[in-house]
Amino acid sequence: MLFTKAIVRTPAPSVVNGIDDYADEGKPDYELALKEHQDYVALLQKLGITVTTLPPLADFPDSCFVEDPAVVFDDFAVITNPARDTRQKERELIKPAIEKFYDDKQIFEITAPGTLEGGDVMPVDNDLIYVGLSARTNQAGIDQFSKIAAKFGKTVKAVPVKQVLHLKTGTTYMGNNKLLVSGEYIDSPYFKDYDQLKVPAGEDYAVNCINTGNGVIMPAGFPGSSNC
Repeated sequence: MLFTKAIVRTPAPSVVNGIDDYADEGKPDYELALKEHQDYVALLQKLGITVTTLPPLADFPDSCFVEDPAVVFDDFAVITNPARDTRQKERELIKPAIEKFYDDKQIFEITAPGTLEGGDVMPVDNDLIYVGLSARTNQAGIDQFSKIAAKFGKTVKAVPVKQVLHLKTGTTYMGNNKLLVSGEYIDSPYFKDYDQLKVPAGEDYAVNCINTGNGVIMPAGFPGSSNC
């Protein structure tokens, strides 16, 4: 899969007040977060990806994580339903950007009682999508998403998420039947049919990679994982 377009949102200064009920690493450094985001956008562009940059939203500290309120594919997009009340408004704020790329018949929404966040949605080859059953994505949300995906010939499989925030906090599909895995997903029976690239203990954050189809973007500072 070759990525040609990306949507990002610039972090607002309020990002330092974002939800921190998983990593518990303390408050981010805003200036550093902004620079990292700018470097990320520049790298996407260097790889030939057209980037749509949305303005910061001061009232929504987590809104720079645009993947969670919207999940996009070549032929359809899903406005999700984040589990946390503080992120609910992001649904309608991301929708205008999605409408620039899809017509009305291609855009769907997850509704209560279903919850779904994009961090739990991991497409792989052969029209298969794994979705994490997590603290942020419930079974009702997965059921709704499965029905939407089926309209476009895609199959959804649920995977329990017990130790991390989202499914993709613990695994990333790298293409060619290869999965980058850490923690609870190392040797997981849910992924027994894949070649597992195992992230060394202590480098769990290295699993947060993106295979653009024209290069892999991964965080610096994890020498053991760079050799996976």
